[in-house]
Amino acid sequence: MTPEKPQILKRYSDNPILIPNKNNWWESEAVFNCAILNDGKKIHMLYRAIGEYEHYLSRIGYASSEDGYLFRRRDEIAFDPTVDYEKYGIEDPRLSEIDSQVYITYVVLPDRPKKGPMVSTALATTKDYSKFERLGIITNEGMDNKDVVLFPTKLSSKNTVSSEKMTYFCLHRPSSWVGAAYGIDKPSIWIGEGTTLTSFETHTLLMKPEQKWEELKIGAGSPPIRTKYGWLVIYHGVSADRTYSAGAALLDLEDPYKIICRSKEPILVPTTQYEKYGDVNNVVFPTGACIINGELFVYYGGADKVCCVATAKLSDLVDYIFQNS
Repeated sequence: MTPEKPQILKRYSDNPILIPNKNNWWESEAVFNCAILNDGKKIHMLYRAIGEYEHYLSRIGYASSEDGYLFRRRDEIAFDPTVDYEKYGIEDPRLSEIDSQVYITYVVLPDRPKKGPMVSTALATTKDYSKFERLGIITNEGMDNKDVVLFPTKLSSKNTVSSEKMTYFCLHRPSSWVGAAYGIDKPSIWIGEGTTLTSFETHTLLMKPEQKWEELKIGAGSPPIRTKYGWLVIYHGVSADRTYSAGAALLDLEDPYKIICRSKEPILVPTTQYEKYGDVNNVVFPTGACIINGELFVYYGGADKVCCVATAKLSDLVDYIFQNS
């Protein structure tokens, strides 16, 4: 048996940090894939919640923390599917702050066809994590687009078609964009550029699956984090046996189309009971990250059942990415 390779991220000793609450019907079965935003005073969390398995309808709950480990959650639903394009649930939120405004990207299921849903990603904004203003679907129909994360600032446009000097950027994973027309045979991470947050006009392939641990598909995890080393991108990869692991890459601060380095080895793989066994086995699915006192906190769903966190000193993680690039 091959010995397990050491991983740079250290799991919190009291993981999971959030488990299903049997006293709350809407989050009684599973709580996972949480978004995170550190505003300097408090760490805010939006998490996906399941209350029953018959229809498997996802809702979004809210929790907050002072230290990044201990989270207190509200009893009431934070964000409930109420409009037509959310009819079959809202899933996997990601949080970004742009120009002092908080935005949430989230997956929506407008229908449930027999062969599986063709999903889209929507955008909302909030001031208090209680009331949310919906801004609509931001991905094109038929793209089957998940894992949309926003860069937290405008950047210099690389799109010669656009007259704007500064534009919004996002990462996304259109699963239908595979084949000869796209130059790839597996779902990959693309970078989008747009004049507004609701319309990304140009798309460029950024990263495709390269290693065995990510050979089926890859997708963005948390929104890119600005560091002195570059834009830190935490993402997930899926192996042939459908094990979900976390990886990391650094993009150039001025030119995010340029990959500075990307780890060949995953930074976290499912090994614990709460990652290996749940509603979907063998899943580490990162969806939130923030830096607290020089420490990177990576938040992830364990086996589609619970919320977890793992940490590393930021400089150590960057060294690891370069050494394993």
